[in-house]
Amino acid sequence: MSADAERIVTATRQTQDAPEDTGGLRPTTLDTYVGQVRLRERLRIAMDASARRGDPMEHLLLHGPPGLGKTTLAHIVASEMGTRAWVTSGPALSKGSDLVGTLTRMQHGDVLFIDEIHRLPAAVEEYIYPAMEDFKIDFTLDSGMHARVVTYRLKPFTLIGATTRAGLLTAALRSRFGITHRLDFYPTEELITLLERAVDRIGMDRPSPDTLAMLAQRSRGTPRICLRLLRRARDYAMVRHDGALDTTVLQSALTLEGIDGDGLDTLDRDYLRTLLEIYDGGPVGVEALGATLGEDPSTLEDLVEPFLLQAGLLARTRQGRQLTPAGRALTAPKRSK
Repeated sequence: MSADAERIVTATRQTQDAPEDTGGLRPTTLDTYVGQVRLRERLRIAMDASARRGDPMEHLLLHGPPGLGKTTLAHIVASEMGTRAWVTSGPALSKGSDLVGTLTRMQHGDVLFIDEIHRLPAAVEEYIYPAMEDFKIDFTLDSGMHARVVTYRLKPFTLIGATTRAGLLTAALRSRFGITHRLDFYPTEELITLLERAVDRIGMDRPSPDTLAMLAQRSRGTPRICLRLLRRARDYAMVRHDGALDTTVLQSALTLEGIDGDGLDTLDRDYLRTLLEIYDGGPVGVEALGATLGEDPSTLEDLVEPFLLQAGLLARTRQGRQLTPAGRALTAPKRSK
C-alpha cells in the first residue's frame, strides 16, 4: 500500500471519500460553495455574461493543491448553466479517439472537466487545440498520396481543466484558457463554516464552536481533509461515546489517527525529526531524506513537503531541504525526550 493511501491527511482523493460526496456534502450551487471568494465572483460574472449571450462560458483552468474543490467547481458550473458535466482525467485519455468519443457526444453548452490535465499525452493535446478554439476536430483518413482531412464540427462547449502542477502545462495549451485561477488553502474560519454545513447535512448534533475550531485547525487548510476528519471523529464518537463529540472526544479520535495539535501525522513528524536529528536541520537533498526514511523522493515532494512549506516549517534552498526556526522549535522538544 502506498503512503498516499495510508495517510488520512493526504489531500488526494481516496475511495472512502466518494460515498459521502455523493450523499450531499458537495455543494451544487455557487452560493453554497464555501471559500475562494475572488474565484466565485469571477465565475458569477462569466456565467451571467455567457447566459445573456447564449454562449458557453469561456474555458477555465483551475490550478492549486489537491482537495480544494476543483472538481466540485466544475460540477457547479455545469449545474448553474443548466448543462451536463463530462468528467475524465489526463491519464485516462491515452489516445485521440478517447477524447473524440466524448466530444462528439456532448451537447451545446456542456462542460468537459479534465482532471490532472498536465498529464495529457501530446497526441491527445493536438486534438484539444482546434476543439477549444474553433469547436472542430480534424481527422486524417488514409495515408500517403491518398490522405485527406475530414473536419467534424462540435457543439460549443466549455472545457474546465484542473491541475496540481500548472508549470507542467505546455504554453500552447495554457494560452487557450480564457480564465485561469489558482485555488488557495482555506483559513480556519471558512473551514468552520464548511464543517457547520456538513454536520447539518449528515444529521449530527452540532458540536461546540471550540470542537469545530479544533477540527478545522488540524485540517491543513484543505476541505477534503476537513470532511475526512469529521467522518472519522463521528465514527469514533458513535462507537465509543454514544455519538457525543466534544473537544475531549475529538482529541482522542485524532490521537488514534496519529494527528497532533499542529495537523501533522506520523510521516510528517518522521520527516522533520530525521531532518533535525540526522542532518542537523539541513540543508540536505530530498534523495538522501527519501533513502533515510525508506520513502520515494517523489512521495516526499508531493505528499509531505507542500504542507510543511505552507506551514513555514521547511524551506527549499539551492543546497537542499532545511528546517526553518519554527520547524526547529517544533521538532527539538521531541528529540530531547
